[in-house]
Amino acid sequence: MKRVLALSLGLFLWIASPSGLMAQAPLNNVILGHSGGAGSLNILRRIIERDKIWQKYGLNLKSVYFNSGTVLIQAMAGGNIVGSESEVPGMLNLAVSGVADLKIVTVTINRIEHVFVVRKNIAKAEDLKGKRLAVSRIGSASDTITRMVLRMWKIDPDKETILLQSGNTPTRMTALAAGHVDGALVSPESVYKMIASGCCRVLADLADLPMDYARYGYAFPASYIKTQRETLRRLLMAYLEGIYIFRTRPKAVYWALEEEDIKDPAVQKDVYERALKSVREFPVPEPNGIQSVLDSLPHPNARNVKPASVMDTSILEEIKKSGFIDKLYGRAG
Repeated sequence: MKRVLALSLGLFLWIASPSGLMAQAPLNNVILGHSGGAGSLNILRRIIERDKIWQKYGLNLKSVYFNSGTVLIQAMAGGNIVGSESEVPGMLNLAVSGVADLKIVTVTINRIEHVFVVRKNIAKAEDLKGKRLAVSRIGSASDTITRMVLRMWKIDPDKETILLQSGNTPTRMTALAAGHVDGALVSPESVYKMIASGCCRVLADLADLPMDYARYGYAFPASYIKTQRETLRRLLMAYLEGIYIFRTRPKAVYWALEEEDIKDPAVQKDVYERALKSVREFPVPEPNGIQSVLDSLPHPNARNVKPASVMDTSILEEIKKSGFIDKLYGRAG
């Protein structure tokens, strides 16, 4: 009799728990878009999918890949996806241009994570004058950041370089290796391949720049945040749990790197340690990082936009206040 009561009590507690309720209800369908460029976020995505964390929080989430941030922006504007999980600069460009009322909900990486890789004949930044540089597409984040960095080096990107639309990171790497272009942004986990090929060298690690820059995160239309708040809350809780696994279980990251054909233990360790500096435990948008992006955008409206007007931190703050994050990391009482 005691055993039966215990089983009944256990079943009741499971059903009454948030995860139990989510498991009983039909899964909510969510379609997000992402574009290439952030290896640490690709790893995070793989971990969440492998461990079925979306389903745990009642979501059937599909992540659609776009070969550039510009195409992703077009899909967002056309309503083909409900939100973006990358390309904060592109999303903010969409917002300031008045095409869509978008809000940045998370900033997972609040700095420029890429490395500027060049052909071996390029010794210093000023050698880039007159050279061909690859970006994914004009208007994408890679284009925005390339132009910003060139200006920091006192180089006019329009008058003193040739910017070519070459596609995502793998395509840019191929163009670099073949000598079709002289320089490009390369994601951190791919740099070792370029160096090993003997064609190229690192001109600058942009992660060393002393600035916050809201590079990657979630963006949603204001209307979606208002009407689908519970769905978004579950999505962010699942995402925070994925970040927890990423930050506390190196073997999960090494597994994901092997899936991407990065098998050298030394390279895996280096990529992971670097990623830990980028992927934030609490990915709340912050004014400094958003302002840096606004300053880098070409659209004239960006000069008049205040960071607070393109951010919505409310759901993340609610989740944090509930103690959810502390409980994940074993800090709750």
